[in-house]
Amino acid sequence: MAQEQRAPRRTTIGDIAERAGVSKGAVSYALNQRPGISDETRERILRIAEELGWYPNRAARALSAARADACGFVLARPPRTLAVEAFFAEFLGGVESELASHSLALTLQLATDVESEIEVYRRWWGERRVDGVLVMDLRVDDPRLAALEQLGLPAVVVGGPAPDGTLACVWHDERAAVEEVVRYLSALGHRRIARVEGVSGFLHSALRSTAFREITADLGIDSSVVPTDYSPESGARATRRLLSSPEPPTAIAYDSDALAATGLGVAQQMGFAVPDDLSIVAWDDSLLCQVVHPPLTTLTRDVAKYGALACGHLLAVIESTDRLGDIETPRAELTTRGSTGPAPMENRSFRG
Repeated sequence: MAQEQRAPRRTTIGDIAERAGVSKGAVSYALNQRPGISDETRERILRIAEELGWYPNRAARALSAARADACGFVLARPPRTLAVEAFFAEFLGGVESELASHSLALTLQLATDVESEIEVYRRWWGERRVDGVLVMDLRVDDPRLAALEQLGLPAVVVGGPAPDGTLACVWHDERAAVEEVVRYLSALGHRRIARVEGVSGFLHSALRSTAFREITADLGIDSSVVPTDYSPESGARATRRLLSSPEPPTAIAYDSDALAATGLGVAQQMGFAVPDDLSIVAWDDSLLCQVVHPPLTTLTRDVAKYGALACGHLLAVIESTDRLGDIETPRAELTTRGSTGPAPMENRSFRG
């Protein structure tokens, strides 16, 4: 009778100690970065632990150490992003409100790139600095997902859903929002519409651009997409490029409020009247969208509530021993203001 197959046994501290020829106490000192052993012994133990595929037992750690009572948020963007984009201030405000209701803290750090962001996660989890993290700006091929899964660090992805479904996500329908904008501009007679997108490697930018191309193609609208890095400078360059073309667009949809406000200024400097010559739409409403002249038509959503929901889901993930599902939040809705209007007469297309 064939023997039943057993699941692979988890590597233990005892296995590492036996291979290294040391005591379990020495292994514990090495794995927890504590004094009491030589650097040579520490390095040998850590090397053997990596070879054996050892990872900390989260249940045992929870019993042996108190909670950090903090959640983490790492942003791999330039520091000025937090000052320029109102989205992050509102989102973090929502996160903080949820954490405050549970007497928990937020640990915030900026990173230069995805690789350094992963290193922050490793350090935080190894030092027990946080109980879980919120992950922003999901990439098309994102190495953070596998790294977080390997670490066993509780996490919730803001945006998505995650392609492999390993981490819980809080997200909203990008395509429906893009379609509302394009159909609105089409109804105003615009037949040349451009999109100034954020970082093309971000999943939400890619989803929006794919939807934009498909919907404009279905409607027979000439379209173009110009990428940026979300900075006002890149938004200005993209706008000048579009408006300097032989047949400039009569409407431009931007991927953020800061990009749209910058584009508005560039268009006016180049002699384009908004909305008579050019219509402009921003993504995510803010005070900036309302105080410029003319005020900007935007896709509006409750960003603070979005942050609170994401944080609440993270706290549930931290407490749960099972993989929790994704949460779909209300999508952004179009708020029309003075920056959009009928296309110039010579550029309109009427269907009889």
